Amino acid sequence: TPRPSPKIPKYIGFEDDSAEAIKLRIATGDPVAGKDKSELCQGCHGEDGNSVETNIPKLSGQYAKYIAKQLRNYQAGKRTHAIMSAMASTIDDIDLMDISAYFASQKKMRGTGPGNNPTGENLFVNGDMSRVIIACINCHGVGGKGKTSSNAVFPVVGGQHQNYLTKELISFRSGNRSNSQGGIMNKIAKTLTDAEIASLAQYMSGL
Repeated sequence: TPRPSPKIPKYIGFEDDSAEAIKLRIATGDPVAGKDKSELCQGCHGEDGNSVETNIPKLSGQYAKYIAKQLRNYQAGKRTHAIMSAMASTIDDIDLMDISAYFASQKKMRGTGPGNNPTGENLFVNGDMSRVIIACINCHGVGGKGKTSSNAVFPVVGGQHQNYLTKELISFRSGNRSNSQGGIMNKIAKTLTDAEIASLAQYMSGL
């Protein structure tokens, strides 16, 4: 008698806003409590995590563990920003996880940029191994929406603001930002030209 085919678990990840996926990506925080606690954050990042100012990142549907990691990095001085460093210093661990859970519970960010950029798409999907540039899709997932539903390392980047993506890639390239896992983003960004960074940011912003 042939064995039954193994049950393949449903892939929960990119662009999935199901209740199950949201439950996984909010981690241990309380999104209901986080809504009130994040009132000051909403002033810049938007009530639902979709900021209007394009130099301020969208947080909508971002992994709670990733948001929390960035806040802890600001607290520790691994990332610096006049406003964020000051704000993060006032948040304890419980509030930090609740605020992160609130933004993670929102629908994943969607692209508003032009998106159609062949150079950016090729780098995102295929990379360039001649320069040891790993394809972005390997870490950030299909459409830049993430590879798993619980991830503290690789953020959702698909649909993020073009200006913010450009700014952060340049910061990684210059070394002004160096808090990625194993410095992987510094290594990759260091080999990118200005034109390639612009192409990638345009492509990712439209996903």
